[in-house]
Amino acid sequence: MNSWQTQTGSPEETRRLGELLGGLAGAGLVVLLNGDLGAGKTCFAQGVARGLGVPSGVPVTSPSYSLMNIHQGRVPFYHFDLYRLSRVDDLADLGYDEFAEGDGLTLVEWADRMTEALDASITVFIDPRAEQQRRFRFDAHDDRGRALLKQLDQHWPSSPG
Repeated sequence: MNSWQTQTGSPEETRRLGELLGGLAGAGLVVLLNGDLGAGKTCFAQGVARGLGVPSGVPVTSPSYSLMNIHQGRVPFYHFDLYRLSRVDDLADLGYDEFAEGDGLTLVEWADRMTEALDASITVFIDPRAEQQRRFRFDAHDDRGRALLKQLDQHWPSSPG
């Protein structure tokens, strides 16, 4: 499976979708997350963190100014926000290569701001719809990503259209 789509109808449902992905994912996965301001990227990331076992008392916020946050769960959660970056060299200065595909899950918000493509297993596109509805498209880029999309499809009902 190279692509998978679904919809959520509330922030809570968006978090549950992220939590499912985090619960199914393992170390070394790189997820590129794209969507306009307010699309639900951080809400989804909060769910991923919970699925990875980051304690519920630990706040998971967008690292817009710090650029990266590390949270400890069953595997580390490396949460990047590239809103203020546009060059891969800037990302290298953060030590991105040391984290990506390492001992944790790397999630990159605003990945589409990079002038060069980043290696990843999955790219997620979030498209806001009416009210709190969000349409998600997951694209797999390697065998690990395709296997994860297959698991998501088995555990979460796809939405039509």
